[in-house]
Amino acid sequence: MDIHKILEKLPHRYPILLVDRVLELEAGKRIRALKNVSINEPYFVGHFPHRPVMPGVLMLESLAQAAALLSFAEQQQEKDSVIYFVGIDGARFKRPVEPGDQLILDVDFDRSKGGIYKFRARASVAGETAAEAELMCTMRKVG
Repeated sequence: MDIHKILEKLPHRYPILLVDRVLELEAGKRIRALKNVSINEPYFVGHFPHRPVMPGVLMLESLAQAAALLSFAEQQQEKDSVIYFVGIDGARFKRPVEPGDQLILDVDFDRSKGGIYKFRARASVAGETAAEAELMCTMRKVG
């Protein structure tokens, strides 16, 4: 899935759109996506000027956006629906992510109950885990 298809599915836009490409997708099972980390990202100005590092919360947001794409692949997306990030468990950060890195986002569907979807998520750089967490999302109509 290229950026044009991603823009059709996600409501996010610059500077908060954090998925550049979907590399693999098995509807209802798993997704592997890519975030190219560039020095031009606006957060690097202040995080940190002497040693730019991608904020952990944005790594988690990248994983949540990949989870949303997986959710939309499983269900028929209605025009006025959006996926909301509703919870996170067991977040761990293992290595810094710096400009020039390619962040690989692996998200596996775990289960759903009562409109809440649960995922196991891992972000990595060159095969090394950068962040991992269990994510929970829900789909709601807007407007």
